[in-house]
Amino acid sequence: MYDIFDAINEQKNKANSPLAERMRPQSLRDFLGQSHICENGSLLRRAISLDKVGSCIFWGPPGTGKTTLANIIANSTSGNFVKLNAVSSGVADVKKAVDEARGSLKMYGKKTYLLLDECHRFSKTQSDSLLPAIEQGTIIFIGSTTENPYASMTPAIVSRCRVFEFKRLDDETVKKALYKAINDKKNGYGLLDLKVEDDAIEHIALMSGGDLRTAYNALELAVLTTEADESGKTVVTLKDAEQSIQRKALSYDENSYYDMLSAFCKSLRGSDSDAALYYAMRLISGGCDPLLILRRLIAHSAEDVGMADPRALIMATNALVAFQNIGYPEGLLPLTEAIIYVCEAPKSNSVVIAMNEAKAAAESNKDDTVPMHIRNAVFADKDAKKKSAEYKYPHNYGGYVEQQYLPDSLVGSVFYRPKDNGYEREVKEIRRQKGKKI
Repeated sequence: MYDIFDAINEQKNKANSPLAERMRPQSLRDFLGQSHICENGSLLRRAISLDKVGSCIFWGPPGTGKTTLANIIANSTSGNFVKLNAVSSGVADVKKAVDEARGSLKMYGKKTYLLLDECHRFSKTQSDSLLPAIEQGTIIFIGSTTENPYASMTPAIVSRCRVFEFKRLDDETVKKALYKAINDKKNGYGLLDLKVEDDAIEHIALMSGGDLRTAYNALELAVLTTEADESGKTVVTLKDAEQSIQRKALSYDENSYYDMLSAFCKSLRGSDSDAALYYAMRLISGGCDPLLILRRLIAHSAEDVGMADPRALIMATNALVAFQNIGYPEGLLPLTEAIIYVCEAPKSNSVVIAMNEAKAAAESNKDDTVPMHIRNAVFADKDAKKKSAEYKYPHNYGGYVEQQYLPDSLVGSVFYRPKDNGYEREVKEIRRQKGKKI
């Protein structure tokens, strides 16, 4: 039974908790970021307000609010809420949670939410023990993961969940959260005689890389390790912030930073590897997170190289993985190699054009009439099954056979048009031999 002593202990524990934990929002009203999934009128927000949240997976980088949003759901629901961690929990823990959920549903009509942190670490055996409970509605599953669930989790579980992708927080959102922590008298530093200089906040926000937990930890370390002056006032400076997050402040102003980032991107597009390397190293030596450079490199490998050399995307992605595994400074070697490769590769923006045109057609046309011969006819009636028999299996025709795939309203549409650069020359010739429009 929860009594006054539990309440007192809970208050003590919270007071001794890290700043990131103390500042964790308890309601959607205070939740920061992720407006694409939590804005007023959104599906998830409506579901939370009506206590109708179904099984879902929160996927995104660390410190972006996944666990916080799960806790908000816990605070908002009339049902039970159970938390497990995929690393430390075994099959026995899952079965216990399911049995208790089944009992609660049967005896009290109360549903049970199961929050599983790091759900990508769940083994197949563990997943199999959980699947029937999700299917039967015994529990409502909420998974939290930093890994792509479509690649890292059991497909059977993913298919029964709505996946919500969390994005990195922008600098303004992080700064807003930090200023709130400084002024919060209950959970933050509002009762202290404290001043945190604006450039210190700017630095922490920029260097946290959209990870609010990292930003809170840096602020907390800076405050706790900065001695008060003779008047008793604690002043956190840029130097303190640099030490707390272990990164020097940018050695250039904000305008120069964005100018150099633009120059790096345009050098990649312009196939000037010397210029791209210079701007990359200038940015990094000035304090820019190398991961930001790598993320831009991945984007440009698809945007500016694309199908002219599909290996560019593999090179850029592998460079990111390599850097994350070996760190600075050795990680600069695969970064440099990838920059050179993307620069020197032939260029084509056909992927961007194809994406935009297909997206425009999908948004404006919305023709969902799939041709009968390529529909799923497993549960179709006799006529539909007869029509589906007209489907031509390409492998029976040497790998390719002409037939309609697009809806009637879009027949003849061409979104992807290969150019004459690099590998796309081969693609163009292959399409020409097939009689396709190029």
